[in-house]
Amino acid sequence: MAEIALLRREPVAEGTMAVHFEKPAGFTHQAGQNAMFTLINPREEDAAGPSRTFTIASAPHERELMIATRMRDSAFKRVLGAAPPGTKFEMEGPAGLMVLHEDASRPAVLLAGGIGITPFLAMVRDAAKRELPHQMVLIYSNRRPQDAAFAAELERLQGPRFRLVTTMTDAPNWRGEKRRIGRQLLAAHVPHTRAPVYYFAGPPGMTMAVQAMLQELGVSADDMRSEEFYGY
Repeated sequence: MAEIALLRREPVAEGTMAVHFEKPAGFTHQAGQNAMFTLINPREEDAAGPSRTFTIASAPHERELMIATRMRDSAFKRVLGAAPPGTKFEMEGPAGLMVLHEDASRPAVLLAGGIGITPFLAMVRDAAKRELPHQMVLIYSNRRPQDAAFAAELERLQGPRFRLVTTMTDAPNWRGEKRRIGRQLLAAHVPHTRAPVYYFAGPPGMTMAVQAMLQELGVSADDMRSEEFYGY
């Protein structure tokens, strides 16, 4: 357990905030892992308690730790959203197995719903920094463009080994993909569905549907890695 200071916050989508913390000396993590953040003597608390687990959305090479979260109306989020810079938090971690596979001959398909983008942001930043040879496709689903955190950065990170597919399921004026993450969308952008290792993160309903879809397509359980992101 380490004590860390809040550095700053900024909005990254409608109702979504990025929160930056100092990185403890000697702290290391793998892109896609998470940590538990705990309020110290919060001014208010609810039944869910003072701790939450967040994916570390910053990459391992970065000097700060960053998380991003929907700012729902809970005691934890109210304190997090109002705490001044310098406020101390306790952090325990890293944890989690949502990390990129080592065999670069197999592509990675990343399927993100909403704030489920955070582990993949870390992975894509890390792959770009280290010039990893993996072929990566990220399919990022939101209702509307204003809901899509980090979309502009992910667009800029595209290159020979990384491709972004953005789909908006409830945006009448959107000219790109509008389909939900499902068999049709996957078939349009992933030609050989059993070749990749699949990573998926988002609301529980989305992750359950994606897992069922991949099972129907014959994808092995060993080739699926997922995380659910609940609202607080």
